[in-house]
Amino acid sequence: MRILLTGFTPFLNVDVNPTALIIEHMATQHYPGLEIIAEVLPTMYDTAGARIEALITEHTPDAVVCLGVAQGRSAINLECVARNRDSTTKPDNAGAIREDTPIIPDGAETYLATLPLARLQAALTGQGIPVVYSDDAGAYVCNHVFYRARHALEQQGRAIPCGFIHVPGIGDEPPGLPLATMIAAVEMCLHEIAASLN
Repeated sequence: MRILLTGFTPFLNVDVNPTALIIEHMATQHYPGLEIIAEVLPTMYDTAGARIEALITEHTPDAVVCLGVAQGRSAINLECVARNRDSTTKPDNAGAIREDTPIIPDGAETYLATLPLARLQAALTGQGIPVVYSDDAGAYVCNHVFYRARHALEQQGRAIPCGFIHVPGIGDEPPGLPLATMIAAVEMCLHEIAASLN
């Protein structure tokens, strides 16, 4: 079972991106029966979008899980929908600003996540990890990569689990979560995804 797992570099006022630390940790681990292709993407629209497409084509994973940080959120957010729109006044790490710009001209307006979200929510809740569904992945690079991943799989005719998970910032008190808790949450999600495919 091969799962593509991505995170992001620091950006704007996020000096430490927990998703990069999660990726770095998981890249060093061995999970029996599970091959994790782990990569930290640059927080840049075009570069990150092209890279997620290349990784999908190169590795033909059985599932794709993209991670991002949402500093103001206090729970693991299981994103339900990717929108065909970049729209924020915040620049990416290349200085690009996208305001009301389609990601793929003439592409689908939205794509739904195809991860087993109910299963992930139940598993995390069962371990006392705060988790919620979200229908707003933002309009920044996180949503961009989510949309590009789903679009690439649709174009390839590959109906595999694919989705996006937002984690809070690192902290022992809300709205943050300890890094160890976030690592455990992501590991649990990957094992649940793998189990759902067996």
